[in-house]
Amino acid sequence: MSTEFLWYIPNQVQPGHRGDDTVVDHNSLETLVEHAAALEANGWSGALIGTGWGRPDTFTVATALAARTSTFEPLIAVRPGYWKPANFAAAAATLDHLSGGRVRVNIVSGKDDLAAYGDSDADQSDRYARTREFLQLVRRLWTDENVTYRGDHFQVENSTVLPRIETRGDRRHPKLYFGGASAAAERVAAAEADVQLFWGETLDGVGERIERLRTLSETVGRQHAPLEFGLRITTFVRDTTDQAWAEAETKVAEMAAAQSDRRFGEHGSVPQNPHRRTAVGQQRLFDLASRGEVLDDNLYTTPGRFGAGGAATTWLVGSPQDVAKSLRKYQDLGITHFVLSDTPYLREIERQGDQLLPLLRG
Repeated sequence: MSTEFLWYIPNQVQPGHRGDDTVVDHNSLETLVEHAAALEANGWSGALIGTGWGRPDTFTVATALAARTSTFEPLIAVRPGYWKPANFAAAAATLDHLSGGRVRVNIVSGKDDLAAYGDSDADQSDRYARTREFLQLVRRLWTDENVTYRGDHFQVENSTVLPRIETRGDRRHPKLYFGGASAAAERVAAAEADVQLFWGETLDGVGERIERLRTLSETVGRQHAPLEFGLRITTFVRDTTDQAWAEAETKVAEMAAAQSDRRFGEHGSVPQNPHRRTAVGQQRLFDLASRGEVLDDNLYTTPGRFGAGGAATTWLVGSPQDVAKSLRKYQDLGITHFVLSDTPYLREIERQGDQLLPLLRG
């Protein structure tokens, strides 16, 4: 199975995401197209475009970028509840048709500002039960005709999505990526997802989860092709090992100072996402810091202590050779989809495309 390398495109109203230095027109169409074009020119398959209430609508951004590029594949993050499955299946089928089969989909089930867009809160088991129905129904709408589905959360009658998804080689429909580390999330992934995305955990943590998910796939009665696995992580690459670590430590020191200023300054305590520490996958990343500042060969856990979250909680730090060696170890475990990034985003698209990707593909 071939290995695919994607990036991350910031999708934010406010500039400066994770230290990005693009401020003026940071989320304009021209700036975002510049990122997508650079990805095409530097060997990347495409990029994840994040989602959340209070950010530009992800599907709209993905559509605009697909229209201005020729090979760029948007990995479009969407939330059940924000979308209904039939509406989303039709929109994605249309974009897939217009873009020549370039759509990828990342289903996100973590909590958000649900009431703001008319959704309602639910306990974890109910939330993931809804996600499972969403995945089941979207896949059926893409592959079957005259679909009738009566679930606890979604229903359709005699539904056929047009235009039909065109089969392209082994690709019957856009790949469905999914993340989540709780037991409920893993059961959904094992049964219904195409690709399970992991955050930047240690090799032993990722390896243990891959084995568990493979076993779960058999016990939950999976009816699709074997589950694939992906890694979403920050890759902090510089020309030499010493330079990379010096700059990484400097950047973390700046993060620590900024956090201290916010905590003790006139604006009070550090604002936190109220749902952040309740997410199982995020907590697994935070807990890595208790095992040491650097794990495996070069997995830097300290950023998570000073405000970094998600893919920025842990960094793979080093020369292109160092980081490529570490990523190949994840590949040996079974990872075939990599979603990498660092800031400034545009500079790092080019640097890592030039220095890192050739080593990984070679």
